[in-house]
Amino acid sequence: MANRLGLPLRHTIPILAVASVYPNLPSTTSVACAIDSALRLPRKPKNRASWYRTPRRLVLGVGAIFWTQFMSMSGGTIGKSLQASARQKGSIEQVLKNVEWPEQFPFKEEDFQRFDESSDTLFYESPRFVTHIDDPAIAALTKYYSEVFPPSSSPGVAILDMCSSWVSHFPAGYKQDRIVGTGMNEEELKRNPVLTEFVVQDLNVDPKLPFEDNSFDVITNVVSVDYLTKPLDVFKEMRRVLKPGGLAIISFSNRCFWTKAISIWTSTADADHVMIVGSYFHYAGGFEPPQAVDISPNPGRSDPMYIVYSRKFAAA
Repeated sequence: MANRLGLPLRHTIPILAVASVYPNLPSTTSVACAIDSALRLPRKPKNRASWYRTPRRLVLGVGAIFWTQFMSMSGGTIGKSLQASARQKGSIEQVLKNVEWPEQFPFKEEDFQRFDESSDTLFYESPRFVTHIDDPAIAALTKYYSEVFPPSSSPGVAILDMCSSWVSHFPAGYKQDRIVGTGMNEEELKRNPVLTEFVVQDLNVDPKLPFEDNSFDVITNVVSVDYLTKPLDVFKEMRRVLKPGGLAIISFSNRCFWTKAISIWTSTADADHVMIVGSYFHYAGGFEPPQAVDISPNPGRSDPMYIVYSRKFAAA
């Protein structure tokens, strides 16, 4: 049975006046990006900081509404079983199986709006020498890289770490002649020990990657895809700079700078995020059907970690 976009996107009642509800929440706080679809009024905790895990904003355009309705039409046991078991390890892998994609990209400009539309350059002006997922999630990502990366010091291999920072979570001691990072903060990129070169670039202003066609064997992007306001342009550029057969690995969790994450991301849940990223690959064109992997090390006890990956079609 074909999966008509997998499962219904799970929306919540919009929370628009976040600034007044959470007046002490700094815009740089990394919080959980998704909560259950059922409306639950939180009890006041002893530790006020724990309130910061659920602020949300919902600004959905016509595209997201269409996307929801389209998937809801599928009904059937696949969508229902996925929705019921969205947090069970193994269900994520099924989200992108046999998807019947709409003919046109179903999202609209409004779906890529953000709570904070101020300059990203200003937001990332100060370096943050911190990690944005917990240690078990980092270890799971590093282990995954060790299984899929070309062997260290392979002749002619080049890797692009897109939206990089001071750490790339590559395996310890991993080297290639060329490992390039693009990111928003020069000080962070300078500190990254695996990079052989870097470019400071705001992909939301200029999504064109400053590299020749067919330059890279692998592209990685870690917990950053949710900030892209022009994702199709970026994924088309990824396709252009990948070598034929090259691998693109997009990893994400449920944590983010919620004021800078796009609306369609903060208003949906983990399995939906897999579908959203899969759609970027599909509608960018030139990629094999995307696949999903759940590498969450301790479901329900530590940060979840998901991979959506694809390869550029090999030259005929």
